[in-house]
Amino acid sequence: MLTTGVMSLAGSGPAPAYADDAASPLASTAPGAAVAPFAAAPEDDEPVEPTRSPTPPAVEPADPEAKIGPMRAGDPPVPAPVADPKPAAPRSGTPKSSTPKPVTPEPAATEPAAGEPAAEPAPDQPADPKPPTPPAPKPPVPPKPPATQTEAAKRFGWGAPGAGSDEFNYTGAPDPARWSQAGECWAGHAGNGGRCASKSRVDGSKLVQTGAANGDTGWIASRTNQKYGRWEARVRSEATGRNNGRQYHPLLIIWPESDRWPQDGEYDFLENGAPGEPCAESFIHYPHSPGPTQQIFAKEKNCGAPLTEWHNVAFEWTPDHVRGFIDGKQWFSYSGGAQGGRRAIQDMPSGHLTIQLDNFFGGNMQPARYEVDWVRTYPLR
Repeated sequence: MLTTGVMSLAGSGPAPAYADDAASPLASTAPGAAVAPFAAAPEDDEPVEPTRSPTPPAVEPADPEAKIGPMRAGDPPVPAPVADPKPAAPRSGTPKSSTPKPVTPEPAATEPAAGEPAAEPAPDQPADPKPPTPPAPKPPVPPKPPATQTEAAKRFGWGAPGAGSDEFNYTGAPDPARWSQAGECWAGHAGNGGRCASKSRVDGSKLVQTGAANGDTGWIASRTNQKYGRWEARVRSEATGRNNGRQYHPLLIIWPESDRWPQDGEYDFLENGAPGEPCAESFIHYPHSPGPTQQIFAKEKNCGAPLTEWHNVAFEWTPDHVRGFIDGKQWFSYSGGAQGGRRAIQDMPSGHLTIQLDNFFGGNMQPARYEVDWVRTYPLR
């Protein structure tokens, strides 16, 4: 937690269009129209003998008893019989036909005019015997990468939660088997206001701590103490009254089991000077002899949504280092630093998690609300 007298060590072009020449003054035929063939003149290098009509056969009268005699005056004329005409037998050799043979013209090559699409072939023209070339297959669309995991425990494989975890899926006071409560009320931080049991309640899905205008607020401490481990909590906070500059601090702390401070250190892996700020902040205290506070302050960079939205805040403590995570991303890591009357920063003897909405001013506070969706504790493996 922030303490007076702090000495901070933190240092993606289309193909060209081809137009029809139908409108061009050079084009004589509209695209797609049939072209009339030129008539071929008969060849007259060899004369053709004229044909003679055959002698017509005798025609039997319609009445078999009728006789045809000499015509008398006044008789009606008898029509001449009509013979069945037959063509003359051809001369030896085959005469050339006088009927002109149609000539199939070559289609006129035309170029499309600028700005017009190429002419489609006429429907009565023969189709291209070659099958159309199928379009090239499109390359498969690669699947989208999975969303970045926002829980450090899942992203880094911390395993199953262990003792000290709480999903807050009940109602009433925080589970006394897991949490120590303040009385009604203990003295608050540095004697400011009170830490009251009635200000920490579970509503069936989350823990809710409230800070009142008179300075009374919430505080709970885990009953699971351990040396080294990992913790993660899903939290959000907001002011619920007029901003008068006297604001509560929402915190997640690993506090020394010995209650010896500053000798055994303190890891405030979330401590903001007001609810719902844009970026997360932390204060990691060295274990050191009494005297000026020796700690490292860190402020989140590339901040996402403000702390009025849900965020997963995690802390890892090993024999080699302490590290902080926001929404699955590491945002600080410290190791060593022992000198003079202080030990390495990771050398707290043993500790446990506390959840606090701290009062740094006394009375006349801006009311606030601090919510915790769940807390999960992981042993170091």
